[in-house]
Amino acid sequence: MVRRRRPAACATPSTPWVTAYVGIGSNIEPERHIRAALRRLRERFGELRLSPVYRSPAEGFTGDDFLNLVVAFDTREQPGAVIDFLERLHVEAGRVREAERFVSRTLDMDLLLYGDAVSSELQLPRTDITDHAFVLGPLADLAPTLRHPVNGRTMQELWEAFDRERHPRTRVELAGA
Repeated sequence: MVRRRRPAACATPSTPWVTAYVGIGSNIEPERHIRAALRRLRERFGELRLSPVYRSPAEGFTGDDFLNLVVAFDTREQPGAVIDFLERLHVEAGRVREAERFVSRTLDMDLLLYGDAVSSELQLPRTDITDHAFVLGPLADLAPTLRHPVNGRTMQELWEAFDRERHPRTRVELAGA
């Protein structure tokens, strides 16, 4: 039996449980910022399921390598509330929003999937899933049989078709995760 903890806000007992998948990355003091984010996510959502952590080169700019992983949790909160909480975690981590898209980051968290929701307004599912190895690889590790809500393929099928040679990554241990 899976124990689920009621989220702190934005839910009622009649709201159905949904599994949310969040991508997490950092290349500025990444171990510290990722551990802090995981702690705050646990405080808010309870039990987390984590993919392995991977080190991968910065994409789109020259910078330190990123550490990336995907986490899953069950929630009754609406997707907008989850996204708002992720934004608060960015602020807590001292992330500065730059005009440039590709820059170093203390913390980068995105709601990748929220059940089978499809919303252009909320960017669900995130296009990052099929565009970036640092998202798709950990997601396939965590939920290989999960189907993409738009194309219907499993994460494992998408990963097997992905050009992994062009997007190197190395599995690393993150103590305290």
